[in-house]
Amino acid sequence: MSIIQDFKTFRFIRHFSTNSFACFGVIALLLQTSNVLFPKLTLLQGLPILVGVIFLSVIGGLVLSWPRPITQQYNSPNTRISIVKGDLLDEKNHLVIGTVDTFDTEPPVIISAGSLQGQALQKLYGGDLNDLNNDLDKALIGKNIVSNIQKAGKQNRYGIGTVATVKHAARLIFFLAYCEMDLNNNAHSTPDKLWASLSMLWDEISLRGNGRTVSVPVIGGGQARLSSVMPAQDAIRFTLLSFMFASRKNRICDELRIVVRPEDYNKMDRLELQSFLSSLRAS
Repeated sequence: MSIIQDFKTFRFIRHFSTNSFACFGVIALLLQTSNVLFPKLTLLQGLPILVGVIFLSVIGGLVLSWPRPITQQYNSPNTRISIVKGDLLDEKNHLVIGTVDTFDTEPPVIISAGSLQGQALQKLYGGDLNDLNNDLDKALIGKNIVSNIQKAGKQNRYGIGTVATVKHAARLIFFLAYCEMDLNNNAHSTPDKLWASLSMLWDEISLRGNGRTVSVPVIGGGQARLSSVMPAQDAIRFTLLSFMFASRKNRICDELRIVVRPEDYNKMDRLELQSFLSSLRAS
């Protein structure tokens, strides 16, 4: 279904048409050259040859335009970016999980059980809230508390962009606070705060990640309440730009994998995303 959807996009139709005509032109040039060199040779003339040329041109256009995995290798910086469909919590790499500046964890009233953080509690911690809280408390030792908020749940605010790095088995989980909690435990953020948070995230990964592959979700929707301002595809581009700018200052990781939920992945213009990745190569 994803391939069929790609075939219906204007970008694919344009690339397919361009590549097919290019193949037709190359084959026609070769045939014309053979006619000049061997004028008495009639085997390469006639309607069957024309049909064959059109057929080969269409096949060539399909091969050159066929949608491929959304990935790009870069030399400067030396890294790879991949956009994949799946469940972030099934990844075996370092993980990034978004959270709020109070690092609240309790579902379902304060943190939605259906959110990525709520799912991580169940899938990675077996539903053990105390275990998760202990890991976060250890990771937050030495982090500045910027204010206190009188609300249900946790009340210390660590500020936008704070990263609690938790060791989980043989990998790290970077809990990134890119949302603020209000008195009613409603989370919210803005593009400016998201950009600042991502910048601090890349610094932490560069420092602690040892260059290993990092898997991140689509950051910006959900609890940040930015989906109307920044749909999934825009949020991905936003993250990619931030990552590439940071990578040109310091090495962050061998590969950044953006893991997209299937329902969002199937709605995206994947050819456009591949084109965007290609455009990020240094000129």
